[in-house]
Amino acid sequence: MKNVRVLDCTLRDGGRIIDCAFQNQEIKEISQRLADAKIDIIELGFLRDWRKVEYKENSTFFTDVDQIRPFVNRNKKNIIYAAFVDFGMCDIDSLKPFDGTSIDAIRFGFTKKNYAEQKEEVLRWIDVIKEKGYKLFIQGVNSLNYSDRELLELVDMINNVHPYSFGIVDTYGAMYMDDVDRLYGLIDHNMEPDICINFHSHNNYQLSFAFAQEVIKLSGTSNRQIIIDGTLGGIGKVAGNLNTELIVDYLVRKKYYDYEFEDILDMIDDYIYKYSLDHKWGYSTPAMLAGVYKSHPNNIIYLTKKFRLDTKDIGEILSMIDPAVRQRYDYDNIQKLYTEYVADKVDDHTQIEQLKRLIEGKEVFVMVPGNSLNTYRQEIDDYISKNHPIVISVNFVAEHPEIISFFGNAKRYSRLKEKRNGRKVIISSNVKSDTDQDIVVNYHSLINRGYKYFENSTIMLLNLLKRVNPRKVTIAGFDGFSENVDKNYVDASYQNERHITEFKELNDELAKMFGEIVETMSPGCRFDMITPSKFKAVINGNRNS
Repeated sequence: MKNVRVLDCTLRDGGRIIDCAFQNQEIKEISQRLADAKIDIIELGFLRDWRKVEYKENSTFFTDVDQIRPFVNRNKKNIIYAAFVDFGMCDIDSLKPFDGTSIDAIRFGFTKKNYAEQKEEVLRWIDVIKEKGYKLFIQGVNSLNYSDRELLELVDMINNVHPYSFGIVDTYGAMYMDDVDRLYGLIDHNMEPDICINFHSHNNYQLSFAFAQEVIKLSGTSNRQIIIDGTLGGIGKVAGNLNTELIVDYLVRKKYYDYEFEDILDMIDDYIYKYSLDHKWGYSTPAMLAGVYKSHPNNIIYLTKKFRLDTKDIGEILSMIDPAVRQRYDYDNIQKLYTEYVADKVDDHTQIEQLKRLIEGKEVFVMVPGNSLNTYRQEIDDYISKNHPIVISVNFVAEHPEIISFFGNAKRYSRLKEKRNGRKVIISSNVKSDTDQDIVVNYHSLINRGYKYFENSTIMLLNLLKRVNPRKVTIAGFDGFSENVDKNYVDASYQNERHITEFKELNDELAKMFGEIVETMSPGCRFDMITPSKFKAVINGNRNS
């Protein structure tokens, strides 16, 4: 018995590129011909809330299973017909019970946020679908968004409710092969063996077909039933989906399955080709960016069509969106961020090359204005004298004129004028320079969006150093904050109220941002601290420390 089945979601996920506006005759013929080609599972569209959406013919947005009935061929005994329900977007209580005349299965999708904040309601929807007699396919949207622990907790729930299948879903086309291996291994080893694993991917990295083969390979070790999603011609928004014809050809040629491959190709010519003339999908740089930034593709589409932007600009605007909301689209917010971005944007290619010539392969000594600079003044001076690093102070002017000063804060920069004395100064582009001698670098490439305190200047400087490849980064004065406000800074005038009321949250975020930098710094770069710091433990596990 074969353990791999193909699910074609052309009429649902593929149809999103045309707002699911297939003609009724097309829906009927595609469904019929997929069945004739022996495709195992045919997804016919979405079920939406009848209270919010008016059903119109020539669409695969349905509001009632009765509307789907004309597209189901009950003469095909071994085929499962399905519709997709997004949590919160359907009146689940009005779902009519399964009666064998319409769809057989409901694919139920919910996000990690849905499950975390509305767990009881998610579980109620699951119960309703099962009680009404449908095969239940659970699709945990964006599987990459779950930590291993969170995924195992989700699998425990899956084992308790025992659906027909549970999906690994690469919603934003952001997976690599090791992600597929990790997710499949965790699920396969911990989920009941009679529950199918359903794999759904998007082709942002051109890896969907390779992923499908990998999942098939992995399934051979346990003989678990698996379901592979695809669409005709790979039709779908932005990068599109796994091509149904590719996985069918593979299974026919390599596994001796009996799908009608040539019929699938004919369907692409008859129904899909015409849409490709006006709607483009498949690999592109913007599509890749949607994967890199785990962003809703509509954000990419809007930025591409609305503004004349370089790819770098698109990427940096995407990075400005809070990761928690990046998976949705909000055109007003995109417009706002675009306006903010262009206001501060600079082309810093020349400046970065200048800094590379100065710093690459060398040690950088970063002086952060914590109070420990006063306590450990002699130790710092001795270290600099002995090791001769390139010294960069953060948001203040250190005593030695040969020290470079970095400013990410306009207020601190304003104090520089009387102390400049020909010193080299680096500023981020949100700070307005008072001389053409400053080295100005792009603000948006230095900040960590998604954090409340993303504008911390020490973090900004360390992100800059990532771009110029130092051999070693030694830090002094990066103390962390405490409620003893008089001891937070080398100069008490730097103190502000935020540090009094929010110092614990501030420390937590700084530790996380610093940890991300340590982990992603250029290979071979070592970190060290020569003054006490609340963040010293972050570098203890660094591969190079």
